[in-house]
Amino acid sequence: MIEPTSVKAPRILVIRGGAIGDFILTLPVLAALRERFPGVEIEVLGYPRIASLALSGGFAKAVHAIESPGLAMFFARGGSFDLEWREFFGQFAIVISYLFDPDKIFETNVKSCGPRQFIAAQHRPDEAKSIHASDVFLKPLEQLTIFGGDPVARLELPGLVKRKNWLALHPGSGSESKNWPEQNWRELVAHLLDHSPLNLLLIGGEAEGDRLQRLGNGMPSDRLEIAQHIPLPELAPRLAKCAGYVGHDTGMTHLAAALGLPTLVLWGPSNETVWRPLGEKVRVLNQHSELAELTLQTVLEGINALEMEQF
Repeated sequence: MIEPTSVKAPRILVIRGGAIGDFILTLPVLAALRERFPGVEIEVLGYPRIASLALSGGFAKAVHAIESPGLAMFFARGGSFDLEWREFFGQFAIVISYLFDPDKIFETNVKSCGPRQFIAAQHRPDEAKSIHASDVFLKPLEQLTIFGGDPVARLELPGLVKRKNWLALHPGSGSESKNWPEQNWRELVAHLLDHSPLNLLLIGGEAEGDRLQRLGNGMPSDRLEIAQHIPLPELAPRLAKCAGYVGHDTGMTHLAAALGLPTLVLWGPSNETVWRPLGEKVRVLNQHSELAELTLQTVLEGINALEMEQF
């Protein structure tokens, strides 16, 4: 169901699918649009469980579900379009799409609904060009005379009270090749609890399976919390209250960096130039793609260098 929104102000629609990291790396686009067109209403068509972050950060007025059955025919040639969605697309002055649409079927169908301008943006960077993803996603805005947008994803959640000495750890990812060995994480958790004043928040989703429970097994419950399968709108403020973060090359790490947390990234085989989270408080440990060679001592030194505030 399309959420009703005001049609009095000009409206811009940003269409963004993909995973958490893809959306976080597109936040600079929303920020640049908001700065360039302060009187315009910005809306997002994407996965609400992820795109709702745009609402939390004040980037967008509304989020619409890209999984809606009524949108299916927009991906087919010569389709018979849902009238509600046809009217929806026609109400926007500008539509910016980051969908994979090599044959321009979706673009052609949306254009037929009457938006004044449709901008087809690159859905994924060409890694051979070694240009950071945020810069790639900002590039299409030059058609709107937006140049030099800040590529750093920033997500501010006002009104939060920090929790003293809490460090967030995300010990998993969607690929084992991106993960520091679980035994190393176990040793890190034990060392931090035994030799530092830090309390630990272990976060994860389906990809982590039972890993968080295994890492927390036998650890003092008053200093360790597990946050698993928590919706992003609830997890983001909980994460933002921490003093720092340690994780792999994941969307959650991009989220921590965007929230402004001192962030330590244990980087795996991905192209760091293209995909690393940006920010003044981000440190990346890269062992030439061999995470298993990354020692506990090196990670501890990286955590000590994060300059986490004590609240």
